[in-house]
Amino acid sequence: MHEKLFRIDATYQQYEWGKMGSSSAVAQYAAHSDKNVKIDDTKPYAELWMGTHLKGPCTTRPGNELLNDVIAKDPTTMLGKDIIEKFQSKSELPFLFKVLSIKKVLSIQAHPDKKLARILHAQDPKNYPDDNHKPEMAIAVTDFEGFCGFKPLEEIAEELSRLPEFRKLVGEDVAERFVKGIKANAVEGSKDDVANRKLLQELFGKVMSASDEAVAEQGAALIERAKRSPADFTQCDLPELLVRLNDQFPGDVGLYCGGLLLNHCRLKAGEAIFLKAKDPHAYISGDIMECMAASDNVVRAGFTPKFKDVENLVEMLTYNYGTVDDQKMKPEGFERSSGAGESILYDPPIEEFAVLETTFKKSTGVRHFEPLKGPSILITTKGHGQVSTEGTKLQAEPGFVFFIAPNTAIDLEANDQDFTTYRAFVEAN
Repeated sequence: MHEKLFRIDATYQQYEWGKMGSSSAVAQYAAHSDKNVKIDDTKPYAELWMGTHLKGPCTTRPGNELLNDVIAKDPTTMLGKDIIEKFQSKSELPFLFKVLSIKKVLSIQAHPDKKLARILHAQDPKNYPDDNHKPEMAIAVTDFEGFCGFKPLEEIAEELSRLPEFRKLVGEDVAERFVKGIKANAVEGSKDDVANRKLLQELFGKVMSASDEAVAEQGAALIERAKRSPADFTQCDLPELLVRLNDQFPGDVGLYCGGLLLNHCRLKAGEAIFLKAKDPHAYISGDIMECMAASDNVVRAGFTPKFKDVENLVEMLTYNYGTVDDQKMKPEGFERSSGAGESILYDPPIEEFAVLETTFKKSTGVRHFEPLKGPSILITTKGHGQVSTEGTKLQAEPGFVFFIAPNTAIDLEANDQDFTTYRAFVEAN
């Protein structure tokens, strides 16, 4: 029988949008946790994966045993009977926990819900490797910016009225239909709201189906306008953003489907957003903790050389629209902990995961956590301390990752006020 608290080694992914070499938190964590990892400053380090997903499962330290195999030997102890029954697995966690270090914009993307994921996986397992949905939450560790959800429709209508390049790309008839047809203050689910979503779908579909030649031509004109006449844009930060994104992906359709249609989101450290299935988003820059249902399904729209499934994307989106604040998480206190430091709970409206952030900014000492009803993974991101349970006490340093079995009380002891941890967990309530 394995211990109920033990260290694991995460895996890292070197996608080209990641921060380079030792400037990446992902590289720093991987190398500090595993001395065999040698950072190559000529290569990007994008994601640190903590979980049991087959594309990058964790291994035990010491022993180098797959976490999946450890769980499979004693699933009731490692997952809990209720979690096994709920998620129908005796070897895998229902969530995937990550650190992301972002230098270059990720692809504009959305993730299918469970029903669509099963269909896409059956039809095209190469591009859709999982049959599961992928709702996700991002918590900013440093200042972060991204795209999240469609803008309020009135803002999009004003952009169509002010930017001739936008109208030319979608056509005057579609632009006019959108500007004149949208209904302000529509109640969600009402006839007006349904009509608004259909207009938004038509507009988005026109952008995504525009020819490469039209996108390149109108994109070049749009960037010229952003440089010479920034006052033509409705948002003061939009011209600079478009120019910056165009430097990364010249003449890409993402300038329109992202820059002009989606909310530009800025988060300070500690702020979080929740991204539901079928809602478009993209990360632009910063370092984040990300947690999601255990899936790697992505339907891409722009800012990517990878496979773009325009037909499925246009058809699948919810076409929710609104402000960034609609998608921000409201952190809560965590009553099942006590002592020094502070714990904040980020609890999205889904079953697969929640995340606890624990800091000791005011004083060092010990914070106690009552047992959780499911498994969890904890990572130290700053400072030094220890994580312990009855009979086991382990050093916790930046990049050190731990698995904690269900029904296991733990203590976090801070050696300094920088000591910071994030803990992803699941419970079958």
